Amino acid sequence: MKLTVDDVRSRFVEHFDGTTGSVYASPGRINLIGEHTDYNGGFVFPGAVTQGVIAEIKPNGTRKVRAYSIDLKDYVEFSLDDEKGPSATHFRFIFGVCREMMKLGVPVEGFNTAFAGDVPLGAGMSSSAALESTYAYALNDLFADNKIDKFTLAKVGQATEHNYIGCNCGIMDQFASVFGKAGSLMRLDCRSLEFKYFPFDPKGYKLVLLNSQVKHDLASSAYNDRRKSCENVVAAMKKHWPNVDSLRDATYDMLDEVRPEVSEEDALRAKYVIGEKYRVLEVCVALEEGDYEEVGKKMYETHYGLSKEYEVSCPELDFLNDVAHSCGVTGSRIMGGGFGGCTINLVSDDLYANFIETAKKAYKEKFGKEPIVIDVVIGDGSRKLC
Repeated sequence: MKLTVDDVRSRFVEHFDGTTGSVYASPGRINLIGEHTDYNGGFVFPGAVTQGVIAEIKPNGTRKVRAYSIDLKDYVEFSLDDEKGPSATHFRFIFGVCREMMKLGVPVEGFNTAFAGDVPLGAGMSSSAALESTYAYALNDLFADNKIDKFTLAKVGQATEHNYIGCNCGIMDQFASVFGKAGSLMRLDCRSLEFKYFPFDPKGYKLVLLNSQVKHDLASSAYNDRRKSCENVVAAMKKHWPNVDSLRDATYDMLDEVRPEVSEEDALRAKYVIGEKYRVLEVCVALEEGDYEEVGKKMYETHYGLSKEYEVSCPELDFLNDVAHSCGVTGSRIMGGGFGGCTINLVSDDLYANFIETAKKAYKEKFGKEPIVIDVVIGDGSRKLC
């Protein structure tokens, strides 16, 4: 994390009463593999990153929260007893966390706070989850004697998105932010919420994101269409196998049997999701064996599936994936929902410099701008800094 405690503390002291409070941090995240699987009851494989959000917080003896966004140079005051809260989205995250913690019986009091982040915006690294997790963790420490368990803190962030932001997100982003562990990725079962840490220490390799700097407008409607395709196939399967509740329960053989009952498009979408279920589990085995070449192979398979079967790629992302392949990069795929954003790349140290140089040059020639390079280091989850 390039952002430091001093970066936040100096602004906190300046904007409030000259005294200091407690400082907390939470990270953004990447997802190595397991895309569009969360709402199908499958597995995801995230890890926390070293970029994140830092906030200084000090109770002020009132029912008011006084919050300053260092990055946006914006200030707000709101009452904890106000039903509506502030209108600016960056402050609604804090308001929502306060209200959700109060629903859990936490006796939240007013506080002064200043916060800043260094999660790259538009990269799909979940800066919002980092912000929510920071305040959920802090309020648990300051007002609840850390009695709220970590899973509940992640759910507080998710509920904030649902109830105050209007985003019906899954649990992965907040989970990764709260539970992150340096040197480890996490396999999360999105149905049972069971999880396991897996070692991620790719000696001789780097993990790097290439941000395409594009976001196509199709994303929300296309997301809903694909979710409906998955539900259509599950409904067809359920007639034959009543215990099938999601594509998590499906196999390729089952899909072949119901193909006459569903559209070709729906079948293709389901094929990707079923394949992704198996790929995540295969990556788990490969990581335990330290086989990063196999991890990379599965990443390319996922990109193919997202591009040709689930059809959530775009020319820019396919181009970056092709460049990675031509440069001998071990693994590369779309990260996130698609239609823009980043590719995530596992590249050997000896090929890294050439890959970055080639990708920048080729992408600029093709699309008129360079991709933004974001080096990734797997870091720790929510914590108190001082």
